[in-house]
Amino acid sequence: MKKLTKEDLEKIKQETIEANKLREGGNTVEITVHMGTCGIAAGAEEVYNSLREEIERSGRQDISVVVTGCAGMCSSEPNITIRRLGEDAVLYRDLDREKAKEIFRKHVIEGKIPEEYVLAKIK
Repeated sequence: MKKLTKEDLEKIKQETIEANKLREGGNTVEITVHMGTCGIAAGAEEVYNSLREEIERSGRQDISVVVTGCAGMCSSEPNITIRRLGEDAVLYRDLDREKAKEIFRKHVIEGKIPEEYVLAKIK
């Protein structure tokens, strides 16, 4: 058996911290809507409202939506990040109401990442 290094332990610690963030309140999915000034100007509020409607329609109680400031990618706003328990986070770009609904259905509900909207995958 391989001995664990300091780096291995740090990685395990970070993965545990991330996983526990989603478990607070029993959530298995966290959707972050980036609503800095640039995001709001590009339509992030409509994306946020669309996601809230989809969550309500789904009847799922294990999905949280949080709002943050700019993700630093102003030219690709509106952006959202989806974190599913045990999976890498995915940052989506150039969204509108309909794209947000599609991403919600495919990624959150079906577990399939719609690659055409992906800006980055985050470990």
